[in-house]
Amino acid sequence: MENQLKLEMRGVTKHFQGKKRNAPSVTALDGVDLTVSDGEFVVIVGPSGCGKSTLLNIAGGLETATSGTVMAGGKPVTGPGADRGMVFQGYSLFPWLSVRKNVEFGLKMQGVSKAERAAAAREFIGLVGLSDFEDALPGALSGGMKQRVAIARTLAARPEVLLMDEPFGALDAQTRVVMQELLARVSRETKSTVLFITHDIDEAILLANRIYVMSRRPGTVRAVLDVGLPGERDHNSLVTEMFLELKRTIMDMLWQESQDAAMNR
Repeated sequence: MENQLKLEMRGVTKHFQGKKRNAPSVTALDGVDLTVSDGEFVVIVGPSGCGKSTLLNIAGGLETATSGTVMAGGKPVTGPGADRGMVFQGYSLFPWLSVRKNVEFGLKMQGVSKAERAAAAREFIGLVGLSDFEDALPGALSGGMKQRVAIARTLAARPEVLLMDEPFGALDAQTRVVMQELLARVSRETKSTVLFITHDIDEAILLANRIYVMSRRPGTVRAVLDVGLPGERDHNSLVTEMFLELKRTIMDMLWQESQDAAMNR
């Protein structure tokens, strides 16, 4: 039996109207079909400006599609909702609140009791390896630690789908790999459903069950690839033959998109 669809996008198109008078509209997305099943980790990669973040914002209800349908948990997406948690490249932490209180904040806004908030915060802070920093302020944390707090805060609200827009893009290379491994472990342990945006091919393959490769603007789906790497993935996976073959396939697709874009300028 096929897993339940947590997110479904059909024929999603997005036009942006130019700001100047009589300026032509720009088509960012053109007829995108995308699905994310329960417990699945789906990653979108594509050239810069292909509409990856726009697509994620439409899924999160932060933007509205010009045409097409967007369903979350079988219901039309009409705006942001607690069923979809979002993590961005910026940490968006409250600098005057401790790690624990930052993680509790969303639950407090939902009216969750103090005892339940504390228990949830303790669970997810522990899950991301920050139990010794519950009372620390964000200013005392490294970039990777801040992003762990942001992930813990989002997971604590127990969203149906986790939407992540290049959350590790601002981190140095070594910290980024550590965070990728942590997210892979956390998503397995929590059985999270994730839609993840990145421009990093290694990151996409390391994390994903399926990868959507986008075309240049206007963004369409060029290919959907099943990753299928065996076992639990970590930094050692980056040099396996299967990993490198899939990386080569995606690199060739994106190289061709870049060449086509250059020829059509």
